[in-house]
Amino acid sequence: MLTPSSRRRGSAPRRRPRTARALTGTVCLLALSGTTLAAAPVPAADPVPPAPVSWRADLSRTGTDDVNVRYDAGALRVRDGSLSPASLGRDRGYASAVLDPHHVGRPVDRVTVDLDATVPDAAGVEVDVRGRAADGAWTEWRRAAPRAPAELPREVVDVQARLTLWNARGGPTAAVRALTLTADDAGTAPAEPAPATRAAAFSARVYATREGLVGHTTANGHVIGANDHFVALPSRRALSPNGSGQYSVQVCGPARCETAPVWDVGPWNTHDDHWNPSAQREQWKDLPQGLPQAQAAYEDGYNGGRDEFGRQVANPAGIDLADGTFYNVGLNDNGWVTVTYLWTEGGGDTTSFPTWGTDVSVRQRATTDSTRVASLPGPTTVRVRCQVHGQLVDYDGYSNDAWSYLPDYGGYVSNIFIDVADSWLPGVPTC
Repeated sequence: MLTPSSRRRGSAPRRRPRTARALTGTVCLLALSGTTLAAAPVPAADPVPPAPVSWRADLSRTGTDDVNVRYDAGALRVRDGSLSPASLGRDRGYASAVLDPHHVGRPVDRVTVDLDATVPDAAGVEVDVRGRAADGAWTEWRRAAPRAPAELPREVVDVQARLTLWNARGGPTAAVRALTLTADDAGTAPAEPAPATRAAAFSARVYATREGLVGHTTANGHVIGANDHFVALPSRRALSPNGSGQYSVQVCGPARCETAPVWDVGPWNTHDDHWNPSAQREQWKDLPQGLPQAQAAYEDGYNGGRDEFGRQVANPAGIDLADGTFYNVGLNDNGWVTVTYLWTEGGGDTTSFPTWGTDVSVRQRATTDSTRVASLPGPTTVRVRCQVHGQLVDYDGYSNDAWSYLPDYGGYVSNIFIDVADSWLPGVPTC
């Protein structure tokens, strides 16, 4: 089954030119005794940075990516105070509202927020933002707070906000009445590296546990089924929307590797993005890249052997695997796996592109009748190594014989489902 997404298909991509910065200067002509003389040129003034872009989010529009929120009496609140992300196993109310992306019209890399909310004791509100670059790729989510703007890792042209609400079971919920965001260009985002210098996606050896919990709800609203395929990581920075593989990992166990989306938050922590360099980690910045806080607590007594909630850490887990993924990679009990965080860095000899559609097939060869080796459950950022001319595919009014090889899935996908305007991907070599 191939189902198009609700947004545009095959139309021009979101590529917008960088806004030119204004350059001003003054040249004066001075007339003396009937003779026109050119005055000495005045040095050009420093470029004036564009004004920040501000907008007020519409909190009243709840959508399919939202989890356990309700909007009434002019505010967002937790709907069910007993619901918590499955992988955390905590008795605390949780809700998440993923707001509509806002097009800012020019490159920005810093977002400030102004929040109007009532937050009772034992309740909480967090605001995260992420950005979509002109090539369609999303950054990770980054925490933003009043007087503590979010610094995005690259320049973006679209900004999206996410509200996370917590409350003690039986206690009053936080009430968020308004959220205003302001984006500007801090000039700190690094330039995009040349393809030849891009580093490979980051990998680490991590202790994995089986999530199980069939029938429970994940942090992105997915209801866990038997033999399910997804993972949980202990940070919301890489949480994909339900049905999407925007943030995915490759898990390699004793038997095989599987690429799976990040749909839950845990185990143990919620702010431990251990795949990021130490200086970029949200918490635990004194730990090396690739070392989960739970592992350091379990093995070395780090933080008194406790997680961010003060619980005694009983195993070194840095990833939870849904049952289908757990058994597919060859685990029969909790154990060590190699995890590649596919959205990180530049992907080595690959180029990242967004896809559209749901249940899109990845084939062993560039034909529709070859073995289906994987599927993309929803819009996904994929790494493309090369492309070939294969079987002509006709779908939804489009025809294309180009196929892209996805090394993380070990197969080919029709370029019809690569979300760019060109049928032959720019800058991608032939296989």
